[in-house]
Parts: sequence; C-alpha cells; structure tokens
Amino acid sequence: MTKLVFFRTGGVFYGFEEQGHTGYGEEGDDVLCAALSAMTMLIINTVEVAYASSIDFTIDEETTNIKVRSKAALPEYEEDELKRYAVSGIFLAYYKQIEDMLEEYYDYLDVSVVDRPYEDD
Repeated sequence: MTKLVFFRTGGVFYGFEEQGHTGYGEEGDDVLCAALSAMTMLIINTVEVAYASSIDFTIDEETTNIKVRSKAALPEYEEDELKRYAVSGIFLAYYKQIEDMLEEYYDYLDVSVVDRPYEDD
C-alpha cells in the first residue's frame, strides 16, 4: 500500500509525501505506482520549469519515500498571487485526482491531509 500525506496550511496545499509500493502489481510492472510516479514528476517539473518556482523534493527509491513541497504556494514566501495560486492549485489537483482514484484503488492507497506550517528540513 502507498501512503500519501498531503500538507496544507491555512487551507492551502503546499506539498505531499508518498511512501511504499501500492502492491497493485509486481514491482517494476505496477501501473498504479507508475501513475503516481508520473504525476509526481509532472508536479515537480511544472512548478520548477513552467512556474519558475523553487520546489523541494527528495526521492529515495530504496525506501520508496518521496517528499515534495514548495514554498511558492504560500503567501509568506511568495509575493506573486498568481504564482501562489498556480503552485497551490497543482497540489490541490493532485489531491483531488488521488481522491478520485480511491474509488477504484482503495485497497492500495491510504490518503490523509495534515494541517501544519511549512518546515525546512
């Protein structure tokens, strides 16, 4: 099972953490894990390249732990309101996509939201 924890503060999504293999298929042929990986990389590349914003991420393939966060989603770090809206919006969109996927893949995904301020590691 893959555990996904989304981070939010003041109602604004700014990141997430994923851990574990879904177990939907054999490792290396798991289409659900592949979908999560593809969506994660889309978010990282969109924030970093398309939105020209900083994004903090770690990907540990050995432990299957992925952590993605962006200060650009939050007003205390980013002055540009449109950029904040875009960055937080892509994190919210990922959360909503995962919620939709839970209808079919509830045995393979565990999703939660944690309200907490952004913290530097």
